[in-house]
Amino acid sequence: MAEDYYQILGIDKKASADDIKKAYRKLAVKWHPDKNPNNKAAEDKFKKISEAYAVLSDPEKRKNYDTFGSADQFRQQYSQEDIFRGFDLDEILRSFGFGGPRGGGRTTFRTYRRGGGAQDYEDDPFAGIFGGMGGQQHYARAPQKGQDVEYNLSITLEESVLGADKKLSLQIENRIEEMNVKIPSGISTGKKLRLPGKGLSGYQGGPNGDLYLNISVLPHPIFARDGNDLYIEKSIKFTQAALGTTIDVPTLDGTTKRIKIAPGTQNNTKIRMKGFGVPGLKGAAKGDQYVKINVEVPKKLTDKQLKLIEQLSADGI
Repeated sequence: MAEDYYQILGIDKKASADDIKKAYRKLAVKWHPDKNPNNKAAEDKFKKISEAYAVLSDPEKRKNYDTFGSADQFRQQYSQEDIFRGFDLDEILRSFGFGGPRGGGRTTFRTYRRGGGAQDYEDDPFAGIFGGMGGQQHYARAPQKGQDVEYNLSITLEESVLGADKKLSLQIENRIEEMNVKIPSGISTGKKLRLPGKGLSGYQGGPNGDLYLNISVLPHPIFARDGNDLYIEKSIKFTQAALGTTIDVPTLDGTTKRIKIAPGTQNNTKIRMKGFGVPGLKGAAKGDQYVKINVEVPKKLTDKQLKLIEQLSADGI
């Protein structure tokens, strides 16, 4: 059965460039020689997925491949040199957290072909990974730190303001990482929490990468947050706004505070509750809580109420 680059990477023919890269990264991490030492089957698998990625990640090569329809037919028209031309495998793998050969530079390794008493050779992009043929020496690689991992973590507004201890269970590579994460009070959407050593495994005895938690604060049914300030809306009657009153206002920590509404309070007035906002990170000042007053105008009036309102209107109110 003819090989199909799309099937090799496990993607659809309509896959985007980002889909192709993600698929290759996942397979490269699984089949890389550092993960499978002295495993010929893994080596062959890695070479196949790298070849598929070299073709499908290049728009022009991908267009030509789609015309031929199979890897076998494509290889009849394109040599290994053509397939990997402009494809820097070493740089790509470094972006995935794998180290390159000592001394830097592009990974190259010679494949020797003997014929007519002379030696022919061409560059092979896998040399720094698998070592050369014909007795060439493997590159010695220094320990490399594993790749960092990012994870999106949604928290409640209460957790972002008051802080929390959360227990997470995440799959990192082929292992389950269980960890306790302290959410600092005052954290906001867009902030990151770093957990050292919780990322992908290191190579050649190197340390693990780090885990970064991207924080997203969920909407709250009552409170809204703006910076370190909290906002809440309260509705009062027209007469309460005109004459003044007191109202009970909830706070995010579950307590209730009674505040005064001054006579003549206008619609959309904001009343400040100092120090009832969000704690500031790294010594920043604590925010406040603001109560937005909505003055309710009655939609229906009794005859008695209507006469009273008309009298007030006549008195210039």
